[in-house]
Amino acid sequence: MKKSLATSLLFAVLLLPMLQGCLPLLAAGASGGALAAVDRRSLGTQADDETIEWKASARVSEKYGENSHINFTSYNRKVLISGEVSSEEIRVQVERIVAEVPQVQGVYNELAVAPVSSFSTRSNDSYITTRVKGGFVDAGKFNPVHVKVVTEAGVVYLLGLVSQREADAAIQVARTTSGVKKVVTLMEILPPAKVRELDAHANEAAEQANPPAAGG
Repeated sequence: MKKSLATSLLFAVLLLPMLQGCLPLLAAGASGGALAAVDRRSLGTQADDETIEWKASARVSEKYGENSHINFTSYNRKVLISGEVSSEEIRVQVERIVAEVPQVQGVYNELAVAPVSSFSTRSNDSYITTRVKGGFVDAGKFNPVHVKVVTEAGVVYLLGLVSQREADAAIQVARTTSGVKKVVTLMEILPPAKVRELDAHANEAAEQANPPAAGG
């Protein structure tokens, strides 16, 4: 069962950049369920993060949807805002709106006052994200599920609940990935004992979500 679970997780990790915005559909499948169970965030926190993202998107789009390109990534109830807006005033107002969304505990405002990025730029960003995640897998120094990767205009943002060792390994992979202009770490560093505790709970949840098939 463990080999099957690891295969499902690897497949899900590599597909994530191509499935942004489709997380509820992914979570409905077997690999999505396994991915959610192994996450160091509780299921409640994962649900809050998804809700925060769509509420932030809905509220901001209502006011600033035109002539803007804004992405919202919530991890452990802290929100990364990335993309481009047309003025500093809008940049500040977007942060205010997101900060007022229920359950939000912090905001990283990385919006650029710049023209909206092109389709080719965004496609390249998705490709970079895939390469970074692939680099995590190849390095084999930590479970890639525990580090979320967001790329905007060649800048890679890393989020997650990790140990210092895991953070250092993730940063090294991202920095040495072709096409990456800069790495911004937003990961929360946890003591090793806390990491072990979270992993024990996550592994138990994964076993419950993927029970061994009955022998015939």
